[in-house]
Amino acid sequence: MDVGQRLAELARIGADRLPLPGHGATLARWQALAGIAAESLPLVKLFEGHTDALAICQELGHVHIPADSLWGTWCAEPPDARLALRPIPGADASAFVVQGTKGWCSGADEVTHAVVSCWDADGHPRLAIVEVDHPGVRFDTSHWQAVGMAASNSYHLHFDQVPAVPLGGPNDYVNRPGFWHGGAGIAACWYGGATGLADAVHLAAGQRADPHRLAHLGAIDVALAGAGAVLRETAAWIDAHPTADAQQRAVRARLVVESAVEQVLHHASRALGAGPLCQDPLLASAFADLPIYLRQSHAQRDLASLGTQCASTAHTPWPL
Repeated sequence: MDVGQRLAELARIGADRLPLPGHGATLARWQALAGIAAESLPLVKLFEGHTDALAICQELGHVHIPADSLWGTWCAEPPDARLALRPIPGADASAFVVQGTKGWCSGADEVTHAVVSCWDADGHPRLAIVEVDHPGVRFDTSHWQAVGMAASNSYHLHFDQVPAVPLGGPNDYVNRPGFWHGGAGIAACWYGGATGLADAVHLAAGQRADPHRLAHLGAIDVALAGAGAVLRETAAWIDAHPTADAQQRAVRARLVVESAVEQVLHHASRALGAGPLCQDPLLASAFADLPIYLRQSHAQRDLASLGTQCASTAHTPWPL
């Protein structure tokens, strides 16, 4: 089953109706994302975007979700791909269109609707809802040359006077509490992808437990135990402080998980050797997909951001 069919199946059985972040069951939401990630990283890329769009709509007051709809969340802002949100001249005050290009549209050929970032006439960042099958939407696949995460089909889309429904107000996308809740949820996806590789090493160690393979498994266990503890702690903090600024907690969780996943990739490839990586299609895909998905991290920029926040506080967060 391809990722589009699997996404539609998950939505059909209601598996996409996850607890909203910050509502007391954030960990359960992240556990669901991690479980899908262990199955397929391109799938969780689409599933996370779909469920994030549903959460954004709920948080910003758009509660009408058409039956059988599949959603994307397309809010990357490369300088060469931006959407303008404009009112339709002479039309009802609530009638808007979007014009321009949107990059990194994951699952573009699978979803029916999307929450997109755009810019209004006053230069303010906004969110809007669009229907992807509108005649004014043109697909551009030329930019998508990926090997890892290829099945996520993250195309450029060109919008020509496509009807749009504004969602929330100016700056609401990044200013709402759920922005950083969702950002930390991405780390749960990375974590789930790493557990899929860890499970393969665990199985191999049970079949042939040489000391080197066991050492790699031990290193993987250490990395995932630490990352899992931080994710659980972060989820609990978000549920206890649902409206607080979660940026520092979210960025820290993402960086901890990123470091752990890099350790898992390092040790799993050495523990398994070339054979499974070349002969097992699921493992081969996972090893190709995970490093690409992990680059959704902002790497040193996130480290600098976290360091800035640490330096600006009177007390360090490290005492036990």
